[in-house]
Amino acid sequence: MKVLAFRHVPFEGVGHIGPVLEARGIGCDYADLYRAGAPDPDIAAYAGLIFLGGPMSANDPLPYLDRERALIARAVDRGQPLLGICLGSQLIARSLGANVGRNSEKEIGWFDLQFTEAAADDALFGGIRGPETVFHWHSDTWELPPGAQRLAWSQACRNQAFRAGRNIYGMQFHLEVTAAMIADWQEIGRA
Repeated sequence: MKVLAFRHVPFEGVGHIGPVLEARGIGCDYADLYRAGAPDPDIAAYAGLIFLGGPMSANDPLPYLDRERALIARAVDRGQPLLGICLGSQLIARSLGANVGRNSEKEIGWFDLQFTEAAADDALFGGIRGPETVFHWHSDTWELPPGAQRLAWSQACRNQAFRAGRNIYGMQFHLEVTAAMIADWQEIGRA
């Protein structure tokens, strides 16, 4: 079994998610549609899709983001599990009909995450009572997609996590991030 992770820049990968997948016997391939000439992957060959972060906006007129949104729509139609992280959550939210725009402030660093009542029985977040301190690096955010459940929020950003249906998740924060990734982002000046 494998999942497919969509990168938007070479310095953002699955980080801590990789060992978790590996421990469960799940492989991970990458799709780099931002690279010139990259073909659309066969998403039907994967058990799920992960859309990672990046310094661009989900609203930027970039052809590869349009291609990703089309793949997200196909995956939704197929009932395929989706996980979006930061930019990835914004792409999924936008594909589900939500607006994406600037948050009232940039959220960069370690901040507390609070969980909604809906998170208490959620398959992914159930059992986490919060607050939990997690890493954030974003200036955009999404409105809640129609029919989705809001699962988490922070003091600076009302919408931090959502679930649409049973198997589509968006997270504005970065659970995947490693210390090396944070150092790379700081060096590059991400966001």
